[in-house]
Amino acid sequence: MRQVMSDALLAQRGGLLCWVPVCLALGIGWYFAQGQEPGAVLWAGAGVAVVLLSAARFVADAYRPLVLALVVALLGAGLAKYRTEAVAAPALGFRYYVAIEGRVVNIDRSASEALRLTLDRVVLERMAPDRTPERVRVSLHGAQVLDDFRPGDVLIMTGHLSPPAGPAEPGGFDFQRHAYYQQLGAVGYTRNPVLRLDSPDAPDWRMRIFALRMAISRAVQAAIPGEPGAFAAAIMTGDRSGIGQASLDALRAANLAHLLAISGLHMGLLTGFVFAVIRYGLALIPFIALRWPVKKIAAVTALIVGAFYLALSGGNVATERAFIMVAVVLVAVLLGRRALTLRAVAMAALIVLIWQPEALTGPGFQMSFSATVALIAVFRALRGVDLQRVPRWSRPALSVFVSSLVAGVATAPYAAAHFNMVSHYGLIANLASVPLMGMLVMPAAVLAACLAPVGLEGIGFALMQAGLRWILFVAGQVAAQPGAVSHVVAPAGGVLALLTLGLLWLILWQGRARFAGLAVAALGFVIWQGSTRPALLVADDGALIGLLGAEGRALSKPAGGSFVAGIWLENDGAPVPQDIAALRAGLARDGRVVTAMLGDWRVMQVSGKTALANLQGCGGADVLVVNQRDEVARPCAVFDMIRLRETGALALDLDAQGGLVIATAQQTAGNRPWNGRAGAPPPAMVLTRQ
Repeated sequence: MRQVMSDALLAQRGGLLCWVPVCLALGIGWYFAQGQEPGAVLWAGAGVAVVLLSAARFVADAYRPLVLALVVALLGAGLAKYRTEAVAAPALGFRYYVAIEGRVVNIDRSASEALRLTLDRVVLERMAPDRTPERVRVSLHGAQVLDDFRPGDVLIMTGHLSPPAGPAEPGGFDFQRHAYYQQLGAVGYTRNPVLRLDSPDAPDWRMRIFALRMAISRAVQAAIPGEPGAFAAAIMTGDRSGIGQASLDALRAANLAHLLAISGLHMGLLTGFVFAVIRYGLALIPFIALRWPVKKIAAVTALIVGAFYLALSGGNVATERAFIMVAVVLVAVLLGRRALTLRAVAMAALIVLIWQPEALTGPGFQMSFSATVALIAVFRALRGVDLQRVPRWSRPALSVFVSSLVAGVATAPYAAAHFNMVSHYGLIANLASVPLMGMLVMPAAVLAACLAPVGLEGIGFALMQAGLRWILFVAGQVAAQPGAVSHVVAPAGGVLALLTLGLLWLILWQGRARFAGLAVAALGFVIWQGSTRPALLVADDGALIGLLGAEGRALSKPAGGSFVAGIWLENDGAPVPQDIAALRAGLARDGRVVTAMLGDWRVMQVSGKTALANLQGCGGADVLVVNQRDEVARPCAVFDMIRLRETGALALDLDAQGGLVIATAQQTAGNRPWNGRAGAPPPAMVLTRQ
């Protein structure tokens, strides 16, 4: 047995580089999964890593990679810890109405299509500089004096600010953590006019690029009216603020939303087109073709264009990953090596994880790398397939079909886990759209950029408009089909990790044992299939509860708290409008008092000061939820607005003995720097009958 294991490990020697980012990701994932901030444990692990690294030379050759794998995993945890400390910045600890001053560093739109401004160099009224957040994000409502906002503008306004919200339910997406790594210390809104100060600071190079990006976006949307122009601005500059929610919903339902994000597809198409034009253009000039290394010149030019595209796009994770991947490929061309391999993908993943360890938990990283790894693995497996019987004219179409199918299947589990959505006609929509993106839209964008200095960019924009109109038409038609989309229940924790490790084992391991990865991935799907949802959910402000019943989750009110309500219903795998969910049976309503029964446990929600003042004791409830401050001693478990700020959202279920288990968002998210808590998180509360 020992010899078999030794031989199996020795057989991996040719592919060990591909396991390095996997081990690094395991360490990063371990760090983020902890319930409290690793302190002495992590430092002890660093010491162990040093000892192991020093002792590795005494370990047998076959087992040495296992020692190094543990060292790399410990380094991953250390990288995540270092990044956490490096981005630490003040965050608001309370809600208040305040005068705000800051410089515009980002412009986008919220889910409700309100314009949002992200500000740095923030000055808040009655707030000491050392307690002022590095960045705040403000949504604009109501009439505005300014008709446009420019990068680098220094603005003043009055608005409502609050800390970044925690998970909408225990175990849900943690916006606090997401905001922490963006140094976003407060979010809010204003209904008052925003004013521009007269003397903004001189812009630095980042603001100059941001200003150029927004100027190009405005020029593109002026040249191409409507949704196609907003689409064009998104793929050329990364500015998605002009796209309407209806178009976004249609693109998501048709599995075409990836065409909006500047990712591997766009970066690859752009740099590939530039590479081909430069290479074959120079090859047409005999003097240059015979004397100059035209292939390397084309690679350098494409690399420069890709770098500029990265800077112009704003540099999100998907774009950074795409550029790193393209850079690895183009550098391989310069060095005369094979360009697109799993090792190149491993190098790209390694760079991204070292640069931004937190990217591991996001859908952009997971979906982009899963698609790239799957495409390379499948086309590597098909390399020896005889295509002599396939007509030459049909091979490009076959390649597009296989690419779309493989990428769609590879990203489907991650899209379903993060967005609770499966697009059934996504393959058809991609086959009808992706080739046009590569053959018309992106080349037309390059043509428009090249012709802009002589005022003829309209030629390229006209071609882009035609292509993008078609893509939006396809998205609308596919999304309108009955059964175009189905929704799935949010998976239990650890499911995506099992799926990913199983599929990576299948692709990366050398030998027959690779097929064990299928069993691990299948186990992940089995656990997902058995995932259950909390019987009762309570929002972190106490203003909304939702009881799961035969018809779905019944909500306590038809309006208000729509963001939280939408997340609950999506995670249930059955999103419906909030007002419809409020009509479902299951909750007993008596004015501003709503009662839910879990077995023989009574949970009562009371809204408003008057209803709370009229309440005698607990009103027969075992658990009382109040959206006000409650200073009365009551003979039941009380979650008023003060306590809910500490616990976050609640999930209530019955255990096997009939007890009532109350899990909190604080308990599942842990006590970490991004939520301002330290020490071990409290356990779930269990109520039992005496």
